[in-house]
Amino acid sequence: MHATITESSSVSTGNRRLRWRVVDIVVASVVGIATGLLFLIWNNIGYAWFSAADALTPGLGGIAVGIWLIGGVLGGLIIRKPGAALYVEVLAAIVSAIVGNQWGIETLYSGLAQGLGAELVFAIFAYRSFGPIVAVLAGAVAGLGAWTLELFTSANLQKSGEFLALYLGTILVSGAVLAGLLGWLIVRGLAATGALNRFAAGQSVTKRV
Repeated sequence: MHATITESSSVSTGNRRLRWRVVDIVVASVVGIATGLLFLIWNNIGYAWFSAADALTPGLGGIAVGIWLIGGVLGGLIIRKPGAALYVEVLAAIVSAIVGNQWGIETLYSGLAQGLGAELVFAIFAYRSFGPIVAVLAGAVAGLGAWTLELFTSANLQKSGEFLALYLGTILVSGAVLAGLLGWLIVRGLAATGALNRFAAGQSVTKRV
């Protein structure tokens, strides 16, 4: 009987841990909008970098993609609930598309593919691990999502194997560094200021100080 009660208590605690609160929705929305505004800046800087690198060697442009993947990493690391990575990345894509960019509606498809990639990694770790390795993996798999989508939306499926391999390699590295590692450092920085004290992301940093 005691074991049954303990198990039920554990399940209840786990459910509460993964349940979204109002503050989660508000903060995730703020992060998504802020990331969307970041995308607006990167749409010019990043695209120029992408074009220059791709002109140098086709496929090398993937090295500039990482910033466009950061929303899912930030959402997953801060909110730490199912759907957070996907929500933040898609919301950021919506903001970018509404304000205006050169890709229009395709931005939403990208947000879905990239957000699902990051979400998958956090789900694999059961929304319990949020260290730099998980963040780097989330950024890289978000890049894999972008690469897969572009096989069809950018007609990359018709390009050479050499291009696809180089583009995959560079986008994975860019996602790992510019989305994963940078995203983890940003969350650590925000937590250190006390801005995330109502979240486990902030409390875990405060305990170490």
